[in-house]
Amino acid sequence: MTKTFISLLCAFVIIALVLLLLNPLHMWMPDMVHMTVEVSLLAVFGIFAAFVLGEQGGDEREQAHRMFSGRTAFLSGALILVAGIAYEGYRGSVDPWLVLALAIMLVMKILAHSYSDWRR
Repeated sequence: MTKTFISLLCAFVIIALVLLLLNPLHMWMPDMVHMTVEVSLLAVFGIFAAFVLGEQGGDEREQAHRMFSGRTAFLSGALILVAGIAYEGYRGSVDPWLVLALAIMLVMKILAHSYSDWRR
């Protein structure tokens, strides 16, 4: 199996597990199954992260594609978090996890960029 196939498989499994965790009022999933799904989610995400961190760009064109996908993923995640913060702000109370996630994303982006500049 190729690394791309395994990464895609991990991404689809992560999406399936996250959708499975959307269980309002614990109506159909016992606590033990819920915990098993959460642990599985963490394990599969760890595998996915290992593949993402282990990516090596070949030529300049391939590196440009990887950088574009990274920027697109970052901006998409930030957009979703900002939309969630705006929506919850409109409703009257903002979940601190949304703010914390956005702040960590922004700080890590700045730190990674600074580290990259420092290493050159």
